[in-house]
Amino acid sequence: MASAIIALGGNVGDVRATFKAAIAETCTLAQARLLARSSDYATPPWGDEQQPPFVNACIEIETGLEPHALLAVLQAVERNFGRDRTVERRWGPRTLDLDLIAYDDLALQTATLRLPHPRVLERAFVLVPLAEIAPQRKIGGCDVKAALASLSSAGIERLPALD
Repeated sequence: MASAIIALGGNVGDVRATFKAAIAETCTLAQARLLARSSDYATPPWGDEQQPPFVNACIEIETGLEPHALLAVLQAVERNFGRDRTVERRWGPRTLDLDLIAYDDLALQTATLRLPHPRVLERAFVLVPLAEIAPQRKIGGCDVKAALASLSSAGIERLPALD
């Protein structure tokens, strides 16, 4: 079994309800066990700043799927929650974004998947929730807490837990 880190994001619809349902569906389809789930965080838009704020979170799962099969599951779950990558603009609004951030300590570069995620250490909106559940996790040779310390987390706010 492998430990996989998945970042969740969205800013269209009831994102927090989408997260709850998408995590359950991901675990079912990936035959995975949820090991950890961060709080949800309100975050400023990144890249395309002319859009509503995002909600971001991270999960850690244990799965027997290999990385490309897990990526296929994540993309299927995105589609099930209304995401259509063929019509959206880069960094634009979306119902659900599921990014495979890390898979054990695997380094992989193919046409469809790079592990660890190539820009994770530059993105506080991923590192803040990830530091909550795995601060000592090494990604690309750097621990999450140390990577976060080098970034600004201005505008990122932890949201209260849902009942």
